Amino acid sequence: MRENALVPELAVIDWRTSRTFYRDLIGFEIAYERPEEGFSFLTLGDAQLMIDQIGIGRTFKVEGAPVERPFGRGLNMQIRVADVSVILDRLAAASVALYLPLEEKWYRRDDHEVGNRQFVVADPDGYLLRLFEDLGERRGPIKTFDGAGQLPG
Repeated sequence: MRENALVPELAVIDWRTSRTFYRDLIGFEIAYERPEEGFSFLTLGDAQLMIDQIGIGRTFKVEGAPVERPFGRGLNMQIRVADVSVILDRLAAASVALYLPLEEKWYRRDDHEVGNRQFVVADPDGYLLRLFEDLGERRGPIKTFDGAGQLPG
Protein backbone atom coordinates (compact mmCIF):
# COMPACT_ATOMS: atom_id res chain seq x y z
CA MET A 1 0.00 0.00 0.00
CA ARG A 2 1.25 3.43 -0.90
CA GLU A 3 0.28 6.29 1.39
CA ASN A 4 -1.08 9.49 -0.11
CA ALA A 5 0.91 12.68 0.35
CA LEU A 6 -1.83 13.99 2.65
CA VAL A 7 -3.58 11.67 5.11
CA PRO A 8 -5.73 13.25 7.83
CA GLU A 9 -5.54 11.77 11.31
CA LEU A 10 -8.75 12.25 13.28
CA ALA A 11 -8.67 12.29 17.08
CA VAL A 12 -11.68 10.32 18.29
CA ILE A 13 -13.34 9.75 21.66
CA ASP A 14 -14.06 6.02 21.15
CA TRP A 15 -11.89 4.20 18.63
CA ARG A 16 -14.14 1.13 18.38
CA THR A 17 -17.24 3.24 17.68
CA SER A 18 -15.45 5.31 15.04
CA ARG A 19 -13.86 2.22 13.49
CA THR A 20 -17.27 0.55 13.20
CA PHE A 21 -18.80 3.70 11.65
CA TYR A 22 -16.08 4.09 9.02
CA ARG A 23 -15.82 0.37 8.21
CA ASP A 24 -19.40 -0.88 8.41
CA LEU A 25 -21.40 2.21 7.38
CA ILE A 26 -19.14 4.23 5.11
CA GLY A 27 -17.27 1.27 3.62
CA PHE A 28 -13.64 1.93 4.50
CA GLU A 29 -11.27 -1.03 4.75
CA ILE A 30 -8.70 -1.41 7.50
CA ALA A 31 -5.23 -1.20 5.97
CA TYR A 32 -3.58 -1.74 9.37
CA GLU A 33 -4.15 -0.89 12.99
CA ARG A 34 -2.67 -0.80 16.47
CA PRO A 35 -5.56 -1.65 18.82
CA GLU A 36 -3.39 -1.11 21.89
CA GLU A 37 -3.09 2.54 20.79
CA GLY A 38 -6.68 2.89 19.57
CA PHE A 39 -5.36 3.51 16.04
CA SER A 40 -6.51 2.46 12.56
CA PHE A 41 -5.32 3.38 9.07
CA LEU A 42 -8.35 3.22 6.77
CA THR A 43 -8.79 3.24 2.99
CA LEU A 44 -11.73 3.67 0.64
CA GLY A 45 -10.66 3.63 -3.00
CA ASP A 46 -7.98 6.32 -3.20
CA ALA A 47 -9.12 7.97 0.05
CA GLN A 48 -7.07 7.38 3.17
CA LEU A 49 -7.48 8.51 6.75
CA MET A 50 -6.35 7.57 10.22
CA ILE A 51 -8.35 7.48 13.44
CA ASP A 52 -6.66 7.70 16.82
CA GLN A 53 -8.34 7.51 20.22
CA ILE A 54 -7.67 10.46 22.49
CA GLY A 55 -5.75 9.50 25.63
CA ILE A 56 -4.25 6.26 24.29
CA GLY A 57 -0.83 6.37 22.68
CA ARG A 58 0.09 9.77 21.29
CA THR A 59 -2.62 12.41 21.39
CA PHE A 60 -2.19 15.65 19.47
CA LYS A 61 -4.19 18.19 21.43
CA VAL A 62 -3.82 21.82 22.34
CA GLU A 63 -2.90 22.23 25.99
CA GLY A 64 -5.72 23.87 27.90
CA ALA A 65 -8.23 23.56 25.03
CA PRO A 66 -11.36 21.56 25.84
CA VAL A 67 -11.77 18.17 24.20
CA GLU A 68 -15.42 18.24 23.20
CA ARG A 69 -17.60 17.29 20.29
CA PRO A 70 -18.20 18.23 17.58
CA PHE A 71 -14.60 17.97 16.41
CA GLY A 72 -13.40 19.42 13.12
CA ARG A 73 -15.59 22.50 13.22
CA GLY A 74 -15.33 24.35 9.91
CA LEU A 75 -13.94 21.34 8.05
CA ASN A 76 -15.59 18.83 5.76
CA MET A 77 -13.70 16.08 4.00
CA GLN A 78 -14.75 15.30 0.43
CA ILE A 79 -14.50 11.59 -0.39
CA ARG A 80 -15.17 10.22 -3.88
CA VAL A 81 -17.04 6.91 -3.96
CA ALA A 82 -18.42 4.79 -6.78
CA ASP A 83 -22.05 4.84 -5.58
CA VAL A 84 -23.45 7.05 -2.82
CA SER A 85 -26.71 5.05 -2.75
CA VAL A 86 -25.05 2.04 -1.12
CA ILE A 87 -23.70 4.19 1.71
CA LEU A 88 -27.00 6.06 2.09
CA ASP A 89 -28.83 2.73 2.49
CA ARG A 90 -26.44 1.57 5.23
CA LEU A 91 -26.73 4.90 7.07
CA ALA A 92 -30.53 4.80 6.86
CA ALA A 93 -30.61 1.20 8.15
CA ALA A 94 -28.50 2.33 11.13
CA SER A 95 -30.75 5.39 11.68
CA VAL A 96 -27.86 7.81 11.14
CA ALA A 97 -29.17 11.27 10.25
CA LEU A 98 -27.60 13.22 7.41
CA TYR A 99 -26.12 16.66 7.98
CA LEU A 100 -26.92 17.63 4.37
CA PRO A 101 -29.33 15.52 2.30
CA LEU A 102 -28.49 14.02 -1.07
CA GLU A 103 -28.15 16.62 -3.82
CA GLU A 104 -26.73 17.13 -7.27
CA LYS A 105 -24.37 20.09 -7.18
CA TRP A 106 -22.41 21.64 -10.04
CA TYR A 107 -19.25 23.64 -9.34
CA ARG A 108 -17.47 26.01 -11.69
CA ARG A 109 -13.96 24.94 -12.60
CA ASP A 110 -12.42 27.54 -14.87
CA ASP A 111 -14.54 27.50 -18.08
CA HIS A 112 -16.74 24.48 -17.31
CA GLU A 113 -18.64 22.85 -14.47
CA VAL A 114 -18.05 19.58 -12.63
CA GLY A 115 -20.89 17.74 -10.98
CA ASN A 116 -21.24 15.85 -7.72
CA ARG A 117 -24.07 13.67 -6.48
CA GLN A 118 -23.34 14.20 -2.81
CA PHE A 119 -24.46 14.27 0.79
CA VAL A 120 -22.84 15.16 4.10
CA VAL A 121 -22.87 13.05 7.26
CA ALA A 122 -21.19 13.64 10.62
CA ASP A 123 -19.13 10.82 12.09
CA PRO A 124 -19.57 9.91 15.80
CA ASP A 125 -17.23 12.76 16.82
CA GLY A 126 -18.77 15.40 14.56
CA TYR A 127 -16.25 15.36 11.69
CA LEU A 128 -18.17 16.11 8.49
CA LEU A 129 -17.80 13.75 5.53
CA ARG A 130 -19.00 14.88 2.10
CA LEU A 131 -19.35 11.68 0.12
CA PHE A 132 -19.85 12.12 -3.61
CA GLU A 133 -20.00 10.32 -6.88
CA ASP A 134 -18.65 12.12 -9.94
CA LEU A 135 -21.28 13.33 -12.44
CA GLY A 136 -18.67 14.44 -14.97
CA GLU A 137 -18.28 17.81 -16.67
CA ARG A 138 -20.56 20.15 -18.58
CA ARG A 139 -20.48 23.48 -20.27
CA GLY A 140 -22.88 25.72 -18.49
CA PRO A 141 -23.73 29.21 -17.44
CA ILE A 142 -20.44 30.34 -15.99
CA LYS A 143 -20.67 33.21 -13.53
CA THR A 144 -17.48 35.12 -12.94
CA PHE A 145 -16.71 37.93 -10.55
CA ASP A 146 -15.05 41.22 -11.35
CA GLY A 147 -11.94 42.36 -9.50
CA ALA A 148 -14.07 43.75 -6.66
CA GLY A 149 -15.73 40.38 -5.99
CA GLN A 150 -19.05 41.41 -7.61
CA LEU A 151 -21.02 39.63 -10.30
CA PRO A 152 -21.11 41.74 -13.48
CA GLY A 153 -24.26 43.28 -14.45
